[in-house]
Amino acid sequence: MELTKDKGFFKNFFSLYVMIVLQNVIILGVNLADNIMVGSYNEISLSGVSAVNQIQFVFQQITMGLSDALVVNASQYWGQKRTFPVKSLAAGALTVGIGVGAFLFIAATFFPRQMVGIFTPSKAIIDEGVKYLGIIKYTYLVFAVTNLLLALLRAVETVRVSFYISIVTFVVNCSINYVLIDGKFGAPEMGVRGAAIGTLAARILELIIVILYLAFKDKKLHLKLAELLHPEKPYYTDYFKRFGYFVTVAAMFGVSTALQTVILGHLNDSAIAANSVASTLFQVLKVASVGAASATAVIIGKTIGKGDTHKLKGYVNTLQLMFVGIGLITSALLFVLRFPILALYDLEPATKAMAEQFILVLCVTCIGTSYQMPVNIGIIRGGGDSKFVFINDLISIWGIVLPTSFLAAFVWNLDPYIIVFLLNADQIFKCGAAFFRCQSYKWIKKLTR
Repeated sequence: MELTKDKGFFKNFFSLYVMIVLQNVIILGVNLADNIMVGSYNEISLSGVSAVNQIQFVFQQITMGLSDALVVNASQYWGQKRTFPVKSLAAGALTVGIGVGAFLFIAATFFPRQMVGIFTPSKAIIDEGVKYLGIIKYTYLVFAVTNLLLALLRAVETVRVSFYISIVTFVVNCSINYVLIDGKFGAPEMGVRGAAIGTLAARILELIIVILYLAFKDKKLHLKLAELLHPEKPYYTDYFKRFGYFVTVAAMFGVSTALQTVILGHLNDSAIAANSVASTLFQVLKVASVGAASATAVIIGKTIGKGDTHKLKGYVNTLQLMFVGIGLITSALLFVLRFPILALYDLEPATKAMAEQFILVLCVTCIGTSYQMPVNIGIIRGGGDSKFVFINDLISIWGIVLPTSFLAAFVWNLDPYIIVFLLNADQIFKCGAAFFRCQSYKWIKKLTR
């Protein structure tokens, strides 16, 4: 097996990887802090916040799809040191992102109970979820703009600022949560509304910082507002031609994950709380795979843009071995941390036992996630082949996983932990398709004009 010995490759990968992972750990740490603080408040509130966060998760996945489309296309131009096309591509991404955020805000304004009711029939949980959604809906537009601007910076290998922004907003969010959820220091006891205010304040601060960085600190793009308002049309329209597969894959994954909450939420109230605890912990540790995929996409795209395709075989073989190692480490951490994390929650014994079962299932499936996600998203799609990833997910999630899981829950009446395994089984069998497609090298596509 040909492995790369290029020291520049390792330096480049790990400089991107470490910053992206740390940034995502802190971002998801905000969600974990929300869960723990609200979970210590009461279990019904936790379930309400969890239901709303499924809406947020779908939106985050769509935003991530828009971001990935921007990074994959822009990184090839960055490999050629051409920045003007990058800015026009960013204008296209922002147009779509703002549109999606506005649509979700309007839906949350006029149909809040219907949106939360998708995930649970419990009136008490819906009531808490509606309180949370009434404030959190204001983060949607802000979140879209911030994350697409950060993706623009990531495409040109600027990632450190994202990490620093995440630290600041984590502190702000947790501080406000601490004061407002339980009513500390004479503040009113606001419960889930207090958690929502903390998140909103953090999101606004994120956007302010990234705008100030682009305006006064960035030395690569020299971005001007006029370049976003009046982009070069060929590059602008290129984004619209190519983002479809990215967003569809992201939306399918987001919806399928939300449907996991729908299925479990219609079994019993304990299942939705247990799933919230298990999946939140897993999402924090999964950032190792997400970071690997993001860093890989930049490196692969830049390498193709520069015309150094002769280096790809060594890069790809080395990366795949690294991904397997990341999976084994993630699984071990998830196993070791399950008891300390569960001890932080005020859960009924049956709910806590169910959450532990769910975590043990994820210890197995996360090994597959750590391989197939970076290969599919980082190597194959990062190299320009977004269609394969779309077809792979369409068959795996909608053709196999969801139909089987619905039957297991509502026809066969299997135990919740078996249903959770079935809902995540695609993370295992997608590894085979990812490996063979990766080794074919048919995914190498030049996207630049």
